[in-house]
Amino acid sequence: FWLRVGLWSSGLAFIAGIGAALVGTVELLAVPGIRARAASWAHGIAGMALATVAGANWGLRLTMPDAVLPQGLTLSVIGVVLTGIAGWHGGKLIFDHGIGLMVSSKD
Repeated sequence: FWLRVGLWSSGLAFIAGIGAALVGTVELLAVPGIRARAASWAHGIAGMALATVAGANWGLRLTMPDAVLPQGLTLSVIGVVLTGIAGWHGGKLIFDHGIGLMVSSKD
């Protein structure tokens, strides 16, 4: 049961990561001033690395279901760390720099 849960979770994480990467790339290119922020680049790089790790995790679980320990677990732990890094920098963009917030009715 848990092997199947891990397979589906890693696959959905990869697909969601690709969708988030597409939206994030459009936002990076379209929102004025966002490229000047170091946090936006760190957030983007961590997100791309996270999508890569999720894809590798999914591919590993598809091709070698018995390789959950230690490879699958290692990729999952790396994914958790990258999620924390991407989330931290995404929070900095919102709370410190006000990216994506409407602060007045004129915005």
